[in-house]
Amino acid sequence: CLATTSIFGIALALPPQVKPSTPDFTHDIAPVFKAHCLKCHSGISPAAGLDLSSVAAMRKAGVIAPGKSILVQRLSGLSGAQMPMGAAPLTPGDIKLIATWIDEGAVDLAKGRSAAHWAYVAPVAPTIPLLKNASWVRTPIDSFVLRRLRAEGLKPSPEADRPTLIRRLTLDLIGLPPTPAEVNSFLTDKSQNAYDKVVDRLLASPHFGERMALPWLDAARYADSNGFQMDGDNFQYVWRDWVVKALNDNMPFDVFTIDQLAGDLLPHPTQDQLVATAFNRNHMLNGEGGAIPEEQRSVSLFDRVDTTSTTWLGVTMACARCHDHKYDPFTQRDYYSLMAYFNNVPESGLVGTGSQYGIADPWIYAGSQGQMADLKRLQADADATDRGFEPIDKDKAAEAHWLATADPKTLPTDATKLHTFYLDHGLTSEAKSVRDADLAVHKQLTDLQTAIPRVMVMSDAQPRVSHIFSRGNYTTPADVVHGATPAVLTRGVSNAGNRLGFARWVVSPDNPLTARVQVNRYWQLFFGLGLVKTPENFGVQSDPPVYQDVLDWLAVKFEHSWDVKALIRTIVTSATHRQASKRTKEMAQRDPENRLLARGPRYRLPAEIVRDEVLSMSGVLVEKVGGPSVKVYQPEGLWTDLTQNQSYVQDHGDKLYRKSLYTYWKRTIPPPSLSNFDAPSRESCILQRGLTNSPLQALDLMNDISYLEAARLLGERMMKEGGATADA
Repeated sequence: CLATTSIFGIALALPPQVKPSTPDFTHDIAPVFKAHCLKCHSGISPAAGLDLSSVAAMRKAGVIAPGKSILVQRLSGLSGAQMPMGAAPLTPGDIKLIATWIDEGAVDLAKGRSAAHWAYVAPVAPTIPLLKNASWVRTPIDSFVLRRLRAEGLKPSPEADRPTLIRRLTLDLIGLPPTPAEVNSFLTDKSQNAYDKVVDRLLASPHFGERMALPWLDAARYADSNGFQMDGDNFQYVWRDWVVKALNDNMPFDVFTIDQLAGDLLPHPTQDQLVATAFNRNHMLNGEGGAIPEEQRSVSLFDRVDTTSTTWLGVTMACARCHDHKYDPFTQRDYYSLMAYFNNVPESGLVGTGSQYGIADPWIYAGSQGQMADLKRLQADADATDRGFEPIDKDKAAEAHWLATADPKTLPTDATKLHTFYLDHGLTSEAKSVRDADLAVHKQLTDLQTAIPRVMVMSDAQPRVSHIFSRGNYTTPADVVHGATPAVLTRGVSNAGNRLGFARWVVSPDNPLTARVQVNRYWQLFFGLGLVKTPENFGVQSDPPVYQDVLDWLAVKFEHSWDVKALIRTIVTSATHRQASKRTKEMAQRDPENRLLARGPRYRLPAEIVRDEVLSMSGVLVEKVGGPSVKVYQPEGLWTDLTQNQSYVQDHGDKLYRKSLYTYWKRTIPPPSLSNFDAPSRESCILQRGLTNSPLQALDLMNDISYLEAARLLGERMMKEGGATADA
């Protein structure tokens, strides 16, 4: 790979992302402005018209002229009030750095193009460095990393030992620890491609899709209940299983995207494509008696815009709901133009009432192939059961081939009851047999409809006129808007047509963000921290990536094929990922977060994998893939106290030991064992979980029935499988 100048064989010039002696905007100046200045001097309407978020904006404002910069004068207090106003002045060192940067030409080597914020410019494949004495390098990722480490006077860490490597890799790719047999097989495999064979085996595992689905469910705010009042059940687990299957099948990410954002608008959509659109029906639904339907509908629309833009674009569009974005170049019109794509759903804004289920129109039946075939057959049979048993008109009752022989005292006067009487007493034996058969068909149909899950999906069956809401208030509609993509992210015409056109734009070369955002999220999955530290925010307020060259190289490669497994394989087979994670004193001081990647990943497992690992080691984990969510051990009475006397009916048998992905997720009361280890409530889109250390975590491991049971079973397993001990 080192002989190749770029991934497509074309040398595309991009200056090295190495901190030079000349100050550089992205690495040296932008962090100072972000810490002290951008709160006022960025966005659509920056203070005094001065935008400090890009070199182009500063040149346009005329504040970075070498030798006589008004910016340096104001920062130094030599001209007018010293900036920043109302805050501590910059340090002399920072002011000198900015002055030097301006005097030496206001260089921005990291981008090589300063017309806009780096994330809003399409990624370009950087030339892969050709380095001397680079035997450590395994993939192009390593070439970029090694170049930077050398520039920083650092060296990569040695490769982790083999037991560590297979444990790390197995947890990364399937969310389970390796079995003793798998460890032994890897330790004894002396072939050069032993590691690659483990990668390929894990990528083909049915548990791969389950592991990759976990962060996607967080982003999609997936739960098994609607989130308000009685917090009724839904059937969105069918969408969850679709995600797992799509990831296992390595569905191309552009197809994965289009199906979820607009599968219903594809020509002749399949049941799976309709189910995929449940992504944007996973939001909370209100069923409170006093709720205002249109208000709740607008809340759902806001949720779809915010979730979609965060998940795919990594931008904080919610800030533009009430006014133009203060920091990023997104207008209120941009926000409501995005909302217009989602404003044609035939929905009331409220959840259905009168049952235990928290679902709302539109929805579809989404059962197995056999169930759906039976449903179609029974529906056709039911439609054909009009046998002439129409209700009896009370006024014509006197004319009825059977009332003449009936005792008038026994005849009901109500028309409906009279009809029932007729069906019970007035039919011939042959007609009654037909009628009983018809009733049996209808009962079978009703029973099947009750058993088949009903999944909420998207639809454009109710076109509406969309408006900007003044100050974000749905009761004060202002200008009419039509579906359009944000102007700053769009080259050419911004009107993508309908929601399907928008979905195709999201994964098109015209959009500079999607590939970068997804690459960053997968990097975060395997290193604990993304190349961009804030996966939900690639805007002006975010920290620039330490390795933009790695990010852009991977983004261009990913966008070329949208092959998720290939992307993951490139990351986990790199020497960068295979490093030992031991942190030296020097590393702790110079790079405590491991942004420079001089060591391997080191971070706590997600809540679900903590539990799954324990179940796996104890030998009781049930590895079945898919199906309805299960109710595992939970503190007694927890639901009763918080959900109007709803009782938690715990499952039994194998269901208690399913993977945590399948644990029933009630929004008002998330699974306590998972919440204690920082699993989110799933009320809103989350791309990065918080990290806490609390006594509750230790108490959970010491007292939760799941862990006590697992400890006992692990002890039994050790006694049976551990062999003889020195004390035996």
